[in-house]
Amino acid sequence: MALSQDISPVNSDVMSDVLVHADKLEWIPNRFDPERQFMKVLWTGPETGRTAVLIRTLTGSATPPHKHLGDAHVFMLKGRLQVRDSELVAGDYLYEANGMIHGETKALEDTEYLMILGGPILFFDENNFLGYQGWEEFHRDQQAHSA
Repeated sequence: MALSQDISPVNSDVMSDVLVHADKLEWIPNRFDPERQFMKVLWTGPETGRTAVLIRTLTGSATPPHKHLGDAHVFMLKGRLQVRDSELVAGDYLYEANGMIHGETKALEDTEYLMILGGPILFFDENNFLGYQGWEEFHRDQQAHSA
């Protein structure tokens, strides 16, 4: 059936699917706990600031307190993760709103999860700003690790 309106993309030269074989990617150590936290950057979107990343945390590791400067979607693949007052297990989904501030996130077991970030994260402790992690940092980490 012919459409009454042209809906073809105007930027088709930059549009493409992205297929990542995550099992072929190496785990990249996380700067906050490089011995017990790792990631695989699946995708970064410079046009939106969004990021898709697999996270692996070993038992006892903790991500510092942080503020989300965009929404975050978490899907648990395995393990147990303490996020605020909730314990997440395999199969659980968590949505965190833009602006969410919370304390450390702790791995109660060896844990893997998919995280889709709608913007950067600011990390801090009671006295200091610890760092900023946005799509550019994820991209740089990925490039540095694959070089």
